[in-house]
Amino acid sequence: MFRNDKRGRGVAAISTLIAEGTTIRGDVHFTGGLHLDGLVQGALSAEGADAVLTLSEKGRIDGEVRVSNAVINGSVHGDVFVAERLELAAHARVEGNVHYKVLEMAAGAQVNGRMLHQAEPLQRLAPPESMADILPAEA
Repeated sequence: MFRNDKRGRGVAAISTLIAEGTTIRGDVHFTGGLHLDGLVQGALSAEGADAVLTLSEKGRIDGEVRVSNAVINGSVHGDVFVAERLELAAHARVEGNVHYKVLEMAAGAQVNGRMLHQAEPLQRLAPPESMADILPAEA
């Protein structure tokens, strides 16, 4: 889905690698492309419409994921929010709800949660900053 032949369409090249055997405890924010072979224990989020997360079969995320594009072939324990394209490869294991705009799911991928199509961009999926953002204005 996000191979070299499609990079010309605005999808970021991999600029960051979290290698196998590496554990990050805390939230991770990135721009561009992130390839994850290790473990992130915390939320993972990306800025930019061309940002892409690639989670290999060896990789794992224990926390919420909010990105524009993702290819998941590892394990995610938390909700996944993808504003544009999501590919769930054959070894993908998601324990949580999946919010997506465009989905490609291979045989063998598993989701233990709800699959929710979202036509709204990622910014609209972000949690409100305060209760004033979700409560109606008083007249």
